[in-house]
Amino acid sequence: MNDIILETKHLTKEFRGFVAVNDISLRVQRGQIHALIGPNGAGKTTCFNLLTKFLTPTRGTIAFNGVDITKERPAQIARRGIIRSFQISAVFPHLTVLENVRIGLQRETGLSFHFWQSEKRLNQLNDRAQAILEQVDLGNFANEITSSLPYGRKRALEIATTLAMEPELMLLDEPTQGMGHEDVDRVTQLIKRVSVGRTILMVEHNMNVVSSIADTITVLARGAVLAEGPYSHVSRDPAVMEAYMGTTEGELEGAHA
Repeated sequence: MNDIILETKHLTKEFRGFVAVNDISLRVQRGQIHALIGPNGAGKTTCFNLLTKFLTPTRGTIAFNGVDITKERPAQIARRGIIRSFQISAVFPHLTVLENVRIGLQRETGLSFHFWQSEKRLNQLNDRAQAILEQVDLGNFANEITSSLPYGRKRALEIATTLAMEPELMLLDEPTQGMGHEDVDRVTQLIKRVSVGRTILMVEHNMNVVSSIADTITVLARGAVLAEGPYSHVSRDPAVMEAYMGTTEGELEGAHA
């Protein structure tokens, strides 16, 4: 069991009789990129909200590193090393790129709630922040005001701020949503690069992204698990093709959730 970093058993979420997540038992293997995919309304983001405790399960359990975290609060989840990015870029637009990463680094120093203290006290974090920016190809943008960054670069910055909090498990919610082809390729390679030594669970709509970097894919439909396995397996599953394309012929190649 040591190779399983996150496990859910019979995870269920109901909203006034509507079952958004239905009896999902999920096992995420340590060191893998694990993708959650499915058509719109399949329950992917609701599942993420349950894992990070922005929603409370109606039934079922969540375990991280073998510890039951079902009743823990979002802040407790984050302290355990489960760090999430969101569909909409969550960065501070009027700070510089480096200052955004520095905020992520403040958590472990005990300075997290001292945003407006002397700049000199925070300068000790500059070298580490710059090193993280280099990891995500933003080293040359360190002194840029974040609001001036192109959209794809803002998403890379969000990954950088997530890395600054030293996650054991990164949850990426639609990391390539709304991007052009060039940005999609850049962020896909970035995710692959930062996954070394980490575990990533991602919700993603772009099947080209999923097929190129995901080790394991869980397909959701109507809130339940439809299929699971490597892309070569799920892309040929008749039930998956039916859910995505309304057909049982051909493969999922190029399809989008």
